Amino acid sequence: MVQFIPKRTLSRMTALYKNKNLQIVFAVTLMAIMGVSSIIPSLPLMIREFGISPSTVGLVFTIFTLPGIIFAPLAGIFADRIGRKKILIPSLLLFSIAGAACFFASDFNSLLLLRFLQGIGAAAVGVINLTIIGDLFSGRERIKAMGLNAGVLSMGTAIFPAIGGILAQLSWQAPFLLSLSALPLAWLVAFKLDNPEPSSNGDFKKYMKAALEGMKSREVLSLFAISLLTFIILYGPIVTYLPVMLNSRFEASPLMIGVVISSASFITALAASQMGRLAHFMSQPLMIAISAFAYGASMLMLPSADSALWCILPVCVFGLGQGLNLPNSMSMLTAIAPMEQRAIFMSVNGMLLRVGQTMAPIIMGLVYAGMGLDAVFYAGSIVAVTMFLITVRFLKGFEVETAQ
Repeated sequence: MVQFIPKRTLSRMTALYKNKNLQIVFAVTLMAIMGVSSIIPSLPLMIREFGISPSTVGLVFTIFTLPGIIFAPLAGIFADRIGRKKILIPSLLLFSIAGAACFFASDFNSLLLLRFLQGIGAAAVGVINLTIIGDLFSGRERIKAMGLNAGVLSMGTAIFPAIGGILAQLSWQAPFLLSLSALPLAWLVAFKLDNPEPSSNGDFKKYMKAALEGMKSREVLSLFAISLLTFIILYGPIVTYLPVMLNSRFEASPLMIGVVISSASFITALAASQMGRLAHFMSQPLMIAISAFAYGASMLMLPSADSALWCILPVCVFGLGQGLNLPNSMSMLTAIAPMEQRAIFMSVNGMLLRVGQTMAPIIMGLVYAGMGLDAVFYAGSIVAVTMFLITVRFLKGFEVETAQ
């Protein structure tokens, strides 16, 4: 049954995007995706520049996401114990400096080393931004905030490939200079972000025991699995092999590749920005189930594309799935996690995202090498079906907190 919400509450939710702290979090979110989105159009150029194969170029993403498997949980623990800012600020600085240094990489191995260092900084950035949203808001305001954040993320994924495509026309290295924007952001976080910080009870064993017990619930494990599967689809078929398909089959330029991939993000932003309204009519598990269906449909449609422009339709269907999935799964997870343990919940989820990002180019590279390019997208559809089954089996009946 749809619950009546007072006009005053609706007005507060509508104005949520004006919140100064949330705006700073939006900027942190953009940094979290910049390390991948902005360099996607450069992938075909890297293949030619370094003389590597299409199945190898995915290492540019794998080596970037790999540190998150180790450092994301550590970042979460320290963010819970000593504070969000004390972890976020140095992470932004490392992300910026190592990312800009990629511009000067003289060979593929040097590039991979710098990407690894940049990935250490990125490991915390993509975790603490969502943790802070969970700290700042509750109930439907949290869903709204997560939706707005996902909309910003989507606009970033739309804009960064386009900007990266323009810069890649100059050189394959140029998109890496965008990471310098994290330097002024670190200053904003240090002096302008006003966020609550958890109070540590000083007993680390009790903290870890409580966190591990909380993560054993069926809902949390299901949300972890959905995050893993989502990023296998995103970083395998879409991020790594859609640019390869566009270039090899249709001779698409870096700019065209950026435009096609960016098209998904406008639909994602639209769906995510309406999350506060959609939450009155559909349950969060239902929206995630619909997203899995959209993922599968897009994967089945892409191999039959007969032009680069035709790819925009299935890519937009994929974008719809992202808009329904990401804000709901993240808000559900932050709702379950207590504030004193929220960062470690999100960091374990972030670790699984990194596992998905790291595994996807490798797994799909093996599929590509053994069965061809079309098989990569069919494999993605199998992953989507798995996500759908997990959602309808284990998340049915989940109720969001409604306190404001």
